[in-house]
Amino acid sequence: MYDRILVPTDGSPGADRVADHAAELAAIHDAELHAIYVVNTAGYAGLPADTAIEGLGTMLHDQGKAALDRAAERVGDVPFERVLVDGTPSAEIVEYAEGEECDLIVMGTHGRGGIDRLLLGSVAERVVRTSSVPVLTVRVDGEQTDESSTDGMTDEPASGS
Repeated sequence: MYDRILVPTDGSPGADRVADHAAELAAIHDAELHAIYVVNTAGYAGLPADTAIEGLGTMLHDQGKAALDRAAERVGDVPFERVLVDGTPSAEIVEYAEGEECDLIVMGTHGRGGIDRLLLGSVAERVVRTSSVPVLTVRVDGEQTDESSTDGMTDEPASGS
């Protein structure tokens, strides 16, 4: 059913659970696992280009490489590809998944609900809304859950349509 699974990561401990889940699915389906880290260039694009800021891009790329290394440590024998890109996280995730013909995106969610979700949004929600590739969202440890919430942000596949 799945040949290529994409797992976005940020290198956080919560992303470990997501990588574990994605690796299990990849192993079951004999699929390749692609891990992507997006350096959010929108966050520093307007900063002045003085010598103190010049090292910022290098530092952010180093953090991305470390996050991908951390994901790689969790996947065992699953075929694994690392991807480090610059851009807007949700757009880059969707573009990569669609361009590489991934069959599934497995990503963490912060489970935001109510007005916060409407005002702030999240990368996971934007990916779910814009991706033609199915998205499986995984709650990361330590998140607060609202048992009465039916916002769809669970460990179940969600279509991006």
